[in-house]
Amino acid sequence: MGFIVGIIIGLVVGIAIIIGFVKLENSRSKLRSQLANTVAAFARMTVEDSRKLLPPEFYPSWVVFSERQKLTWLNHHLTKIWPYVDEAASDLIRASVEPVLEQYRPAIVASLTFSKLTLGTVAPQFTGVSIIDGDKNGVTMELDMQWDGNPNIVLGIKTLVGVSLPVQVKNIGFTGVFRLIFRPLVDEFPCFGAVSVSLREKKKLDFTLKVVGGDISAIPGLSEAIEETIRDAVEDSITWPVRKVIPIMPGDYSDLELKPVGTLEVKLVQAKNLTNKDLVGKSDPFAKMFIRPLREKTKRSKTINNDLNPIWNEHFEFVVEDASTQHLVVRIYDDEGIQASELIGCAQIRLCELEPGKVKDVWLKLVKDLEIQRDTKNRGEVHLELLYIPYGSGNGIVNPFVTSSMTSLERVLKNDTTDEENASSRKRKDVIIRGVLSVTVISAEEIPIQDLMGKADPYVVLSMKKSGAKSKTRVVNDSLNPVWNQTFDFVVEDGLHEMLVLEVWDHDTFGKDYIGRCILTLTRVIMEEEYKDWYPLDESKAGKLQLHLKWMAQSIYRDS
Repeated sequence: MGFIVGIIIGLVVGIAIIIGFVKLENSRSKLRSQLANTVAAFARMTVEDSRKLLPPEFYPSWVVFSERQKLTWLNHHLTKIWPYVDEAASDLIRASVEPVLEQYRPAIVASLTFSKLTLGTVAPQFTGVSIIDGDKNGVTMELDMQWDGNPNIVLGIKTLVGVSLPVQVKNIGFTGVFRLIFRPLVDEFPCFGAVSVSLREKKKLDFTLKVVGGDISAIPGLSEAIEETIRDAVEDSITWPVRKVIPIMPGDYSDLELKPVGTLEVKLVQAKNLTNKDLVGKSDPFAKMFIRPLREKTKRSKTINNDLNPIWNEHFEFVVEDASTQHLVVRIYDDEGIQASELIGCAQIRLCELEPGKVKDVWLKLVKDLEIQRDTKNRGEVHLELLYIPYGSGNGIVNPFVTSSMTSLERVLKNDTTDEENASSRKRKDVIIRGVLSVTVISAEEIPIQDLMGKADPYVVLSMKKSGAKSKTRVVNDSLNPVWNQTFDFVVEDGLHEMLVLEVWDHDTFGKDYIGRCILTLTRVIMEEEYKDWYPLDESKAGKLQLHLKWMAQSIYRDS
């Protein structure tokens, strides 16, 4: 009897579940249909329909003007007038790019010019346009462009041994964003005085080189040298912040030309946990840094052999031309000797993140490619100290790396650089900041457990890397949050090139155990004279040190 009742109850419950499931699915299907109809209705809406939904005061501008508009109409008309554009653009490119090609001419080439230059019959396609807000004195427009053309570009190359080679540039594929700046705005038609043209972003630039009637590989290294020259020429002739100013109305537009706006002082301090690229031993890392990727503007550090945690402590200076858009790029390589160096990782920081006149201490995570943000592999970190000094005497900012409060540009303008004899005899002076560094080791927190009893007996060893001077704190027994409050004074002969190293150790009866370290340059304390801050311990799972630093300086100069 109980068995039969159980079967009946099971059937009733099962039927109820099926009925409920069917009703739920029907309800969800109805909701999906309603949502699809709503989306379709929105898709069919016109601008006039949207005006009926929103009152004028709340009507958003993007309903009429989207961020990026399609340019089918422009592509259609550009195709019609392309033969005329080809002729005008070819002359402009020849006049502006040919001198740059000569400037970056490889050492194995005696001359490098255009033998033929036409852009072919295929017009580029503009895929989008946007207006950049924020310019009160002009209008800034950005155009997305794609071009897979059939140009006829032949470079006339003469080698040092007198051999002439006509090299054809083929299979050009380009994708990028062009920036047009209409400035200044005037009250006469066409309402702007000049147009500045620049390549804002170079997303892709592919091409192949072929010797007409021959093989370019017959001369070792020529293909790579010519390709690098072409890329440098594109970078230095039209890539932002370089711009081509085209006057529309008579006037002086020299203020629109590219001009330096400041100096970026970079101290390459160290790197840690770098990926090992060698099968035997460790990598031999060195760094390359640039704001604009040109050969003469790229700085290279020394190589630190067999070290995945190198300390460089090298100082570099870069000219900044547009602090709002430019980046500092750092690439760490493994030096392979006569072979090509292997990239360990790269990083970048936007200059707009820097506060003028204030030292910024940053650790940047290394990635494989700056364009790919989904790199989860740990390639290490690089430690930089950055100081941006804008030009101009009225900003009240003093650069400690120069011999006076004048900026680099002001010193160049003041000196008589046209007198070659005086310039050659003039001795360069390196600024040396000598003084006393007072370091107070206040406390530490979250020191990792070192003993079986769950405690540690920490103490700190302080040392100046260049002079070798050392001191150490007392041992604080059985504490993971020790307090020292001990002050140490160091006489420093060259503050801008000195480093303070603080190593935390655990004291044992029969020895000592290393916990972690902090490495500090003296730039910040020289700039601020006195400050207190927390510093995390490198090479340790946890822990941080609280320090108070004070500087009393006396500047001297030496001839070099």
